[in-house]
Amino acid sequence: MSFIEIGVSKEINKGLQELGIINPTKIQMAAIPVLSVENIDFVGQAQTGTGKTAAFGLPILAKVDPNKDHIQALVLAPTRELGQQIAKQLFKFTKYSENVFTEAVYGGEKIDIQISRLKRPTQIVVATPGRLIDLLKRKALDISKIHTLVLDEADEMLSMGFKDDLTKILSKTKGERNVWLFSATIPKELNEIIENYVSKDALRVSVDKNDSINTGISHHYVTGDDNNKLDTLASFLRSQGKQRGIIFTKTKAAAKILAKQLLAKNHEVGLLEGDMLQKDREKAMRAFKNKSLRLLVSTDVAARGIDVDNLAFVVHYQLPDQTEYYTHRSGRTARAGNTGISLVLVNPKETRRIYELEKELSIKFTKVK
Repeated sequence: MSFIEIGVSKEINKGLQELGIINPTKIQMAAIPVLSVENIDFVGQAQTGTGKTAAFGLPILAKVDPNKDHIQALVLAPTRELGQQIAKQLFKFTKYSENVFTEAVYGGEKIDIQISRLKRPTQIVVATPGRLIDLLKRKALDISKIHTLVLDEADEMLSMGFKDDLTKILSKTKGERNVWLFSATIPKELNEIIENYVSKDALRVSVDKNDSINTGISHHYVTGDDNNKLDTLASFLRSQGKQRGIIFTKTKAAAKILAKQLLAKNHEVGLLEGDMLQKDREKAMRAFKNKSLRLLVSTDVAARGIDVDNLAFVVHYQLPDQTEYYTHRSGRTARAGNTGISLVLVNPKETRRIYELEKELSIKFTKVK
């Protein structure tokens, strides 16, 4: 099945092909043909790495009128990195089609700069919930005429404490707009939002977890004492030569310490964690994307929105508490048809978590001695 066959225009398809996006994924095949032409609410459950940005982005672009200057679609994302990534993707999709203007607004950048940008013709706004509320209080943008409201990574927004902001935004946009909600999981709190703000006739699509597991990723684990973890990591990094990858920690403190330890061992490493200033985060991401940094140490939330091709490996220096975080992390490697390694470093007590992941995700881990 091609994108043309599911209703994508030739101009947009040309932009997709240039990005190496050739065949639609399951969530895209379920969403794009319907959302592009019908005025309908939508609830899509699918893991990260299944192409959700195009699943909602292409239908938005099909519905936006480039000749109207007002905001027609609003996309909410949990982090500034993911918001920036979505805005960039929408821009790239439209390389060969009519100009559609997208503005990303998020915390960490001066609000006055964003207010001045919003005075330009803008058809799509991608926002983090907190910053959008701030802008609405200042009457810096008008979302009363939107036809589409997308909640991307909805479960993540709730886990980050955005429930009140989301309900305020959903209440302010009640009317003719459609709500398209995308989430890896549907926890109880999210079900409450769906019941209150999403149509009972909404199209619901759930992509089977097994379908979303990337078969290009080989999963490995090493068991050892916590005191030897850094040496084990250093040994693995040596084995990878000049290959590039991301090392994940569970906490900001652990990320800072590990980045310093790797720098002391002469590794080209950058740091990405939630307490950093926006300019420092962007500097680290730029250096990683342009390959002047080989490694990135990151926390889970800070990594949302990272989309870097040709990463050979992901290391879980600390295992995440939530299963979907393992999928999010691992999905940074083996993109666009490539293969990659996902390596977990555990102590003997944590080994049972490996078996749990195998069962929950239907994957197989290989023990490295």
